[in-house]
Amino acid sequence: MTKYKIAADCVNIALEHCITDLIKPGKRITDICVAADLKLEQECAKYYTKKVDGQKVEKGSSIPCCISVNEQVSYNCPDNESKVLLEEGQTVKIDIGAHIDGYVAHQAVTIIVQGENAQTQITGKQADVIKACIAAQEVAARMLRPGKTTNEISVAIEKVAKDFGVNLVEGVLSHNMKRFAIDGNKIILLKKTTQEKADDHKIELYDVFGLDIVMTTGEGKLKQKDEKETQIYKRALEKTYSLKMKASRGVFSDVCFRYPSFPFAARNLEGGNSAKAGLPECLKHDLLIPYPVLYEKAGEAVAQVKTTVLVMGKGNDRITKAIEMMQQDVSSEKVLVDEELVELLKQPLKPPAKPRKKK
Repeated sequence: MTKYKIAADCVNIALEHCITDLIKPGKRITDICVAADLKLEQECAKYYTKKVDGQKVEKGSSIPCCISVNEQVSYNCPDNESKVLLEEGQTVKIDIGAHIDGYVAHQAVTIIVQGENAQTQITGKQADVIKACIAAQEVAARMLRPGKTTNEISVAIEKVAKDFGVNLVEGVLSHNMKRFAIDGNKIILLKKTTQEKADDHKIELYDVFGLDIVMTTGEGKLKQKDEKETQIYKRALEKTYSLKMKASRGVFSDVCFRYPSFPFAARNLEGGNSAKAGLPECLKHDLLIPYPVLYEKAGEAVAQVKTTVLVMGKGNDRITKAIEMMQQDVSSEKVLVDEELVELLKQPLKPPAKPRKKK
């Protein structure tokens, strides 16, 4: 519990730094990602500075900072050569995660790039998807209680999207998380399709979920445009292969040593161009899992809000502050109308502690 909350504190500070100081018109996206990751590492470095049982406590990034712009939906983490800059009026989804000793806190927000003195009210379809994501987060966080099932939560999220007149994005999964594992077997499937289904699982006390909500004014069917945009990978623990190229062996050795459990950005691999040359063979033999950059149709509005929730006895702890950080003026004409869910939102996420009686 303590390590989860420390990881959340670190990622909260890094995300707030990103929103307040880095998301500006004219800023290079790569520079923002690098600066946010550095801030996260600096915060994590403040904790567990001494060895425990003779071992250093692992800590740091559990997913590199990603800045996905407009119809980009996920995992945009450009390499050092990229010259793409943010522009005023763009919609950005910021996704970042931390871990302390393998205990993970992830979160993501959606904000509009605005100038120093231009605090414009956000309306129309972009406001609809942002408000819908926030409402779905609040609903899902309250339903994530012992005895409820993952399918019940999926149905409730679908009702929220319907009320706001937006669509859920295919392929988005919310997993339970365990130590050094961000993708447990309990899955809240955002959108069921004929190709993608998930088993129903009961929520249990002390489950930890990364609740990932992504909504769109489009159809929610995503496509990859360019394989070269993929810059985030994760080691496939169950796969083995005897690599032939020296560069490939160097890359895989670096991954196993520095990124054995969590996703990493290719630009952080040792060896520069040599590392780039070694990646293809690792991918060809499925030693690494790519996290592709996916797109909705051009012109559609997309929003993402991700939080980390601990299922506790007296109520849930939402330890990341993504919703609280989305302070821009968002005005949507759409509202939640489902009576059961409206009543649910009247309940506190975690009831206030009762004052102890004096002896």
